[in-house]
Amino acid sequence: MIITFPISIWMCLKIIKEYERAVVFRLGRIQADKARGPGLILVLPCIDVFVKVDLRTVTCNIPPQEILTRDSVTTQVDGVVYYRIYSAVSAVANVNDVHQATFLLAQTTLRNVLGTQTLSQILAGREEIAHSIQTLLDDATELWGIRVARVEIKDVRIPVQLQRSMAAEAEATREARARVLAAEGEMNASKSLKSASMVLAESPIALQLRYLQTLTTVATEKNSTIVFPLPMNILEGIGGVSYHNQQKVPNRA
Repeated sequence: MIITFPISIWMCLKIIKEYERAVVFRLGRIQADKARGPGLILVLPCIDVFVKVDLRTVTCNIPPQEILTRDSVTTQVDGVVYYRIYSAVSAVANVNDVHQATFLLAQTTLRNVLGTQTLSQILAGREEIAHSIQTLLDDATELWGIRVARVEIKDVRIPVQLQRSMAAEAEATREARARVLAAEGEMNASKSLKSASMVLAESPIALQLRYLQTLTTVATEKNSTIVFPLPMNILEGIGGVSYHNQQKVPNRA
């Protein structure tokens, strides 16, 4: 290095970016407990070997995993894991390939956790399941210098026959609910009619007025000839004609 100083100086200076850290091995040993960088670092050629570690958040896409749920339903679930390296020394010294190890561990944890849940729990409690998976991954990858930021379950695929069965069940439930609501409406309507009949029974004139109001409403809606039966009770109040008096008059013919 001293003899070839003008040339070797360019081999000794290395630039580490802001989101990177360099773990330097000198004669096979880690140079410091803490990684170097960012900025300009000095490396001795033929003696030092350094490994760059990216500290940015990594997106790990979990492919669809075929899972047998606790209620014996076969389904396919995929997800995504967001993690980052917080200790470059642990990520390099404690595991061979930290990203591959995290990827395989995420797949295994996803299958193990969803295998203990029923299909309805998976469909309704995605957030709770994702949080439990994140906790398990974070505990397992702590020695690797990995911190899991977030876990999301993207899609749950169920067989077509099961989809049809669930749709039929939901339709039957909605139909039963509609019948119950219709029955409750009929009951409320019958109570209202009973109250109205009691009010009309107290005042016979109210029944006649309601009769004429119904006739006016029907005539307004449709412009056509309406044949409306007219009880004799109304004639008694309007023209003074008594139906009972007509029956008492003897037939002279």
